[in-house]
Amino acid sequence: MEPKLIFKLNVGIQSYAWGKKGRSSLAAQLGEKSVVGFESDEEKTYAELWMGTHPTLPSTLTGTSTLLSDHLEKHPELIGHKVLSAFPESKKGSLPFLFKVLSIGTALSIQAHPDKELAKRLFDERPDVYKDNNHKPEMAIALTPFLAFLNFLPLPQILLHLLTVPELSFIPFPLTNSLAASLSIPTTLPPDTSSFTSTDAPTEEQRQILKDIFEAFMSAPESVYQPAVRSLVERYKKNESLTPNEESLRELTLMLDEQYPGDVGVLCVFLLNVVELQVGQAAFLGANMPHAYISGDIIECMATSDNVVRAGLTPKLRDVPTLVSMLTYDAGPGSKQLLRPVKFSTNSELYDPPIDEFSVVRVSLGSAEIDEHKAVEGPSVVVVTSGSGKIKCVESSESSGEKDTLVKGEISQLKEVATSEGKTERRGRVEEEVLVEKGDVVFIACGTEIRWTAEEDLEAFRAFVEA
Repeated sequence: MEPKLIFKLNVGIQSYAWGKKGRSSLAAQLGEKSVVGFESDEEKTYAELWMGTHPTLPSTLTGTSTLLSDHLEKHPELIGHKVLSAFPESKKGSLPFLFKVLSIGTALSIQAHPDKELAKRLFDERPDVYKDNNHKPEMAIALTPFLAFLNFLPLPQILLHLLTVPELSFIPFPLTNSLAASLSIPTTLPPDTSSFTSTDAPTEEQRQILKDIFEAFMSAPESVYQPAVRSLVERYKKNESLTPNEESLRELTLMLDEQYPGDVGVLCVFLLNVVELQVGQAAFLGANMPHAYISGDIIECMATSDNVVRAGLTPKLRDVPTLVSMLTYDAGPGSKQLLRPVKFSTNSELYDPPIDEFSVVRVSLGSAEIDEHKAVEGPSVVVVTSGSGKIKCVESSESSGEKDTLVKGEISQLKEVATSEGKTERRGRVEEEVLVEKGDVVFIACGTEIRWTAEEDLEAFRAFVEA
């Protein structure tokens, strides 16, 4: 029996403590449709919907127990020869990306993800903690207003906090003085705030100073940082003696301390950019970049990995030495991490980060509207986040590829006709159609043209890889 080009998947859901309770979690709402036997419990938190082939929570073909990875290994034509060549692990049916929906009720840990070299070393040295050897660049697209820490603040802003927030006096003043000297900013008080506006990228010397400052924060003993956090929180609760640069951080500081009382991560409000993304805005986070998701619902796509190095706002294992050593110590406004979409089709936009493993398309259709997607040279996974409609496989009358590089059996329901140019025309595929509604997850094979039709206002996200 020949494989279908589009088919539904059953996926998995994770119930981490930082998720949202019951059906307030979008991940849970979607999971009620796509997770076998799942019913949300209003007393339980649901954090992540996983879609893909990651062995921790792999997807299966709907109505069967067949793993998606096993099906793709058996039918490599669904992946396509270009992706098979570019990503050797895909020959075993593994997709290069992991697709998720996150519902964030409380802040995630201060964290970063390793690059490939570090991931391999961590996996070799500590496989009980770091369970795979892949890197984990990731992209977040806001489904609701979404708050996050994204990378280090511009250095002058960090310096201003060090000079004016009394609870940060445990940071050795020689470090503060070194940063000020490198920026040619005086340390006299009260500060002239007009001197602290530069957003220039740091020099190598300044990166080292920032590393030393971050290490002083994250390596401080509890006996040092907990009194500082308590004093800060008491002052903020009284809403007194706040400097102008503190005012916008007051509510967030109190919220983080309520979630993680006395945690050193609370003080990261003075080191990291606090960025709020509106619906449809996206951020890309490369390897070795500090971040933490704070609240909201998002689409997330990443390279297939579950490697996380944590150091604050978490009850889980903290690996401060690794985190301090791995970061790039780039610094600048949070807007540097934002990724602007571009037009993909009439009613779809493309989020295309600067990595090979994935891109994501957002489909937005009003009732009865239609959109068409050109074929992409790799596999896709779709999640419908609202509305209903249908996805139709529309095989073009002629599509060509190098005859000598076609995967054995590639889309073998098509009649393959050799042309005088040495190409192969593929004709005659029977059209396939899948009805979808909120929560459905669908796989789309390599090289498949798609027509979307909305029955009611429809939003969907399509993750794919091309090589």
